[in-house]
Amino acid sequence: MQRIIDAVRAGARLSAEQALELARGCDVHTLGELGGAARAARHGRKAFYIYNQHLNYTNVCANACRFCAFSKRAGDAGAYAHTPEQAAALVAARADEPIREVHIVGGLNPDLPYEYYLELVSQVKAARPGLRVKAFTAVEVAYLAERYGRTRARVLEDLRTAGLDALPGGGAEVFSPALRQRLCPEKLPGKDWLEIHELAHGMGLRTNCTLLFGHVETWADRVEHLAALRDVQDRTGGFLCFIPLQYQPGNNELGAPGTDGLDYLKMIALARLFLDNVPHLKAYWAFSGIKPAQLALAAGADDFDGTLIEEKVGHAAGATSPKGLTVARLREAIEQAGFTPVERDTFFREV
Repeated sequence: MQRIIDAVRAGARLSAEQALELARGCDVHTLGELGGAARAARHGRKAFYIYNQHLNYTNVCANACRFCAFSKRAGDAGAYAHTPEQAAALVAARADEPIREVHIVGGLNPDLPYEYYLELVSQVKAARPGLRVKAFTAVEVAYLAERYGRTRARVLEDLRTAGLDALPGGGAEVFSPALRQRLCPEKLPGKDWLEIHELAHGMGLRTNCTLLFGHVETWADRVEHLAALRDVQDRTGGFLCFIPLQYQPGNNELGAPGTDGLDYLKMIALARLFLDNVPHLKAYWAFSGIKPAQLALAAGADDFDGTLIEEKVGHAAGATSPKGLTVARLREAIEQAGFTPVERDTFFREV
């Protein structure tokens, strides 16, 4: 263990086996110190945030992921689908706020035509031309390609022409085929998620990447997932940010108890050390809560996400964090943790 720690401090790249040994055997204080040092070497005391808006265009979904409490079937109470005009109106209604990015994701709704998605992007962009649109997970891209008989490259190209600027990292969950069969058997395989992001990178689209953890996976599953992301990043350099997403145990069929703060901090630190080629690491306060996210800044994270207003997916599964924060509260939380708040855009350029 000490040899691995010394190698990390000397700047050596961790192997998957070393990362797994650290995860299983290194105490949270030492691992957090290592992650914090790696973070400081990249970003000093800066902690980034963005003024953003979340927009979930529909909660109707053909999949039935066991960890999801957001999705509905068509005809269920509470099922909805915004028209492109309604979505654009939600963005236009906040024209007096300095929002820089809208994050658009939704369910796999079989009743929406292909043109709907292009209109959704173009009308949101027209409602606020300076806004960056980060939209549609790899799961949604694959669904559109299969349902409407287009290649995945064509779907991405059509969306980019409509105004898409970047892809979020959702839908990755955990790449283990055995676990995906248990968690989300209808969802595209992990290798397909990776292929779509690599395809997007080749087209000049930057993307985020994620891991859903704290359910029924092991540390070995987590490290295997991180290794797959690192391999793609070695080839493309297209991932902007890695986001470890804590499983939310409420209101879903999985029944797993969830994770705790120590596990969260170890996950943050190990991700910062192992994903040495991904520039940014997010403390996603909407899932973790404000105080754990503040601690995560010291353990390796450099991004505090944004104002959100309003996050629905995690809160449907019982997340107890606020649904949105003001910029003043975001900056205060960062400063209370001992870091310097820096506003950014979608591509992590300081603004």
